[in-house]
Amino acid sequence: MSAPLEPSTSATPSVTPSQELPSVAGEQPRVKSVLREYAEAFAIALVLALFIRSFVIQAFKIPSGSMLPTLQIGDHILVNKFIYGIHLPFVGTRVLPISNPQRGDIVVFVYPVDPSKDFIKRVVGLPGDRVKIRAKRVYINGEPWDDAHAYFADGAATGRADSPRDNYGPVTVPDGHLFVMGDNRDRSYDSRFWGFVDLNEVRGKAFLIYWSWDGKDHWVRWDRLGDLIH
Repeated sequence: MSAPLEPSTSATPSVTPSQELPSVAGEQPRVKSVLREYAEAFAIALVLALFIRSFVIQAFKIPSGSMLPTLQIGDHILVNKFIYGIHLPFVGTRVLPISNPQRGDIVVFVYPVDPSKDFIKRVVGLPGDRVKIRAKRVYINGEPWDDAHAYFADGAATGRADSPRDNYGPVTVPDGHLFVMGDNRDRSYDSRFWGFVDLNEVRGKAFLIYWSWDGKDHWVRWDRLGDLIH
């Protein structure tokens, strides 16, 4: 008489549907964790980008020829916003300044006539300086200031005493303000025409050309990439 059959002793245990649920349900927290990690990384990157743009470095594009030949139309530049101090939004003051603008610095600032626009010029007069222009030559506190970066597209002065482009002042730069001019002296709309720049409206100092594109001829000015701005 044959022996009764024994139950299966397979090495692979049987799994009931109820036993599968913990492993399936366990995938959901993992997916949420990955999504949360990506979201947190994106948020941190966004905050850092906004912080850097607001307080450290900001990119600008040169749209006009007022700073020729130093800066050309199509130059893309970086501006150090930290060097003159952190500009507090809505307050209009600066804190923790590393240095003050110096004569010869190229600065980006809020255009006094239209605050929606940013201008870029070279600092010529500092607070307390007496600025005068005669026949296109600049005098600071009675002494001639011969800026090697100055460019005169139209040649000789007009000789007209009422032309602020070629003959201006003398004026004294008020406290907390700057007198600025474009390097392209004959083709620059600057302090000679609309007055002084409030130090609190200076966004920063231009220091590097990181990209330069000739929109007319559609070619990259490779020789300008990485040039320091002086």
